[in-house]
Amino acid sequence: MNTEERKEYLSTEAINDLIIDSIQDIKGKRIVKLDLRELDEAPTDFFIICEGESTTQVKAIADNVSFRLKKEAGIPASHVEGTNHSKWVLVDYFITVLHVFYPEAREFYQLEELWSDAKVTKYEDIA
Repeated sequence: MNTEERKEYLSTEAINDLIIDSIQDIKGKRIVKLDLRELDEAPTDFFIICEGESTTQVKAIADNVSFRLKKEAGIPASHVEGTNHSKWVLVDYFITVLHVFYPEAREFYQLEELWSDAKVTKYEDIA
């Protein structure tokens, strides 16, 4: 099966699961998925938010998600930003937007508070 064929068979849930698994590969912490579909002003359907313990890990998480989604699902990111300083890296897949934070940046921007009406799914940290 070629890349294009695989892409059309992946559900949004499968894409989100692959993103979560890719974060856990690099030991990303405090992973949450915000389901924004019921919110009128939401810019996308899902936010997945996590953090890394260093700027190197933040970049590695974002890179791993981008690599695995392109390789395994044939889905390239539509937009990536923040890799220069790696305090907050955003990886946009249209329906799902990944936010990888350095802990202090996550605390400062408080996306979970901003979108507190969303349905939240928390994932356990992998040791």
